[in-house]
Amino acid sequence: MIRKKEGFQGQRMIVIPRNILNRKCAREPALMPLYITDIGYYPKALFHHRKRAQGAEQHILIYCLEGKGSISLKKEVHTIQAGDCFLLPRKCAHEYSADENDPWTIYWAHFLGTSADGIVQTAIREWKGNKVYLPHSPDRLHQFERIYEQLQRGYREENLVWSNMNFWSFLSSCVYPDLTQQGKAFRQNDAIDQCIDYMNNHLDQMLTLQQMAQAVNLSQSHFSYLFKNNTGFSPIEYFNQLKVQKACQYLLFTQLRIKEIAAQLGMEDPYYFSRMFSRVMGVSPNQYREKKS
Repeated sequence: MIRKKEGFQGQRMIVIPRNILNRKCAREPALMPLYITDIGYYPKALFHHRKRAQGAEQHILIYCLEGKGSISLKKEVHTIQAGDCFLLPRKCAHEYSADENDPWTIYWAHFLGTSADGIVQTAIREWKGNKVYLPHSPDRLHQFERIYEQLQRGYREENLVWSNMNFWSFLSSCVYPDLTQQGKAFRQNDAIDQCIDYMNNHLDQMLTLQQMAQAVNLSQSHFSYLFKNNTGFSPIEYFNQLKVQKACQYLLFTQLRIKEIAAQLGMEDPYYFSRMFSRVMGVSPNQYREKKS
């Protein structure tokens, strides 16, 4: 059976010289958190196959644009199809192959950095595994191409920093694909996002937990559980934080008095407002205004 690590018609690949990685990427403060070590594009990669019994030294991202393939990780075989994105954690044994009848076209990157482990762990937690489906996005592909093109221009510090800063953004679009889409249609079934929108539209009121739950057609107990589990805060805590965020804008951009700002946020008692603001921001409203002036 024919097997190839590389050598596909139309392939592109950049391997950052290891002396550049050691001298610049692993030492420069702007690059240390996350940096690409290898990056490439394999179109219709017939007979593509890699097996690493000890894993790779870097994390590996594989995004399948077309065709099919398979990835074996921790004794589990994953079928890969167009739109699938897969993360292989560093130093984990793995094996992957293109489908013989419909070989995959893949974008791929190897990366390291002090934040790399945390990013991969976050992705796996968000995806509930190592694989996610990414809706087709010309912007995401264009961003990958721009990263590649800039690295192709050499390893001046500005090229490395620009490319790797953009790789942060590229990864975020993979980890949180829903947030990357334009508009809010994708959020229609997300009760938590619906409620946060509802909160933002009612910052001039003192909403109750019952009103918030009713806005998304959930019981109070179930809504409270979902909200806390999703955001780390109770609904009322989160609502108060949004109010304080709005209050900061009033303090910075208007001449409204504290009493008037409290009223704008649905609070009749300015002292209650001041206490809440101080608890969230660590300074009083007047101190915040003076500090920013």
